Amino acid sequence: MSSLPSRSRQISILLTVSCGFIMAMLDVTVVNVALSDIQHDFSVRLASLVWVVDSYTLTFAALLLLGGALADRLGARRVYVIGLALFIFASALCGAAGSVSILVGARLAQGAAAALFVPSSLSLLTESFEDRHVRAKIVGIWSAIVSVAFASGPLVGGVLVHRFGWRSIFYLNLPVGLVGIALAFAFLRPSRRKAHALDMPSHALVMIALAALSFVLIEGPGFGWSSPAIIGAALLVPFVLLLAIIRERRTQTPVIPAGLARNGTFWALNGIGSCMNVVVFGEIFVLSLFLQKVDGETALGAGIRMLPVMAVFAVANFCSGHLSARLGGRRLLLGGIGCAGFASLAATALGTRLPYGWLIVPIALVNAGIGFAVPAMTAAVMHEAGQRNANIGAAVLNANRQIGALAGVAGLGIVQHLTGDWAESLRIGFAIFVACLAIAFMLAWWRVHAAPKELGPGEASAAH
Repeated sequence: MSSLPSRSRQISILLTVSCGFIMAMLDVTVVNVALSDIQHDFSVRLASLVWVVDSYTLTFAALLLLGGALADRLGARRVYVIGLALFIFASALCGAAGSVSILVGARLAQGAAAALFVPSSLSLLTESFEDRHVRAKIVGIWSAIVSVAFASGPLVGGVLVHRFGWRSIFYLNLPVGLVGIALAFAFLRPSRRKAHALDMPSHALVMIALAALSFVLIEGPGFGWSSPAIIGAALLVPFVLLLAIIRERRTQTPVIPAGLARNGTFWALNGIGSCMNVVVFGEIFVLSLFLQKVDGETALGAGIRMLPVMAVFAVANFCSGHLSARLGGRRLLLGGIGCAGFASLAATALGTRLPYGWLIVPIALVNAGIGFAVPAMTAAVMHEAGQRNANIGAAVLNANRQIGALAGVAGLGIVQHLTGDWAESLRIGFAIFVACLAIAFMLAWWRVHAAPKELGPGEASAAH
């Protein structure tokens, strides 16, 4: 395809590939403010609410690498459209769910669908704009749209739940997804297919390990940590991961190239990404329920009160590239993590002794610090991966960040089960965030020695 000089065509393609990513980002955060209403309608325990959030993250994380491989093998447009269609169907099931079990099953399908169309989005932009400068501009705008969608999730969810009920947050995906499919056929040409071996056993092993880990973290408090089911699942996780590592080393077509798999800095950066996502998604989960359970807010009220701390994250994301050019990626990464760590420590000390209006300050600083650090971390990952392994490097990072999100939500669920008090859970949650950020800081100090100075637009998009 040409470099598309027509501005209207550029906008049309941008809107086309944005439809899927907007739905994926909104579904990560929008459901949190609906949890209280879901619990009231179905009369379910806390573990079921955690499953509602983490079931989406589970399949999303486990299948991201497979989604990218399928996009190469079958063509990005075809996989993108298939993913959108599956997401529409799964969203309709979520909205019509008559029980929390059906809702969780439909959320699993949503995550699997998102894993298909999310990796295809950037591929489609790359294919559609051959001119490097035009592509950089378009990808930058696309990244901004992603940040806004992520930050506005709680507010959008609050408005929908308040006006139309919690089911509307899923039904909203139907018209958006249908528009995305129509636009894809209208403005995107069929993608070139690339030879790409699919190592299905490795993907299956990762899926089993994540499912077992989710079961342990979410159901452990209810079943009891000494129950045979929990112990068995806990032992299954390292065993299956060991099998996956052995298979990766012996197969001629590993999912992760050998050079990347042996790169210690690359894996340290992935660990940093996981730690930061524990903080971000654990915070969103516990804060949205704290505002509703303790402060008595409606879903709309919670969404409005969360908007400032979410907006700070997006603004810092946008400004990170300019600061990185001045300070260097390593300094920005360490500074951002350090700021978030000290702010989490302040939030832990303050607890709930002050009104939420005062707590906004340290919470906003946590998100600002992470907002500055995430693009710098992503640029460092892309630097380590190099051009040859850029796509797989971004996919591995995003998968590990989703694992961090899963662990953050499940971990805060465990805290709430142990304390039975949302106010105390918020305070302990920030203490956990201090520990996670301390680990991230040490990994950055130890392994990240020469992070790139400037975050390119294509790399910025991978930060989400």
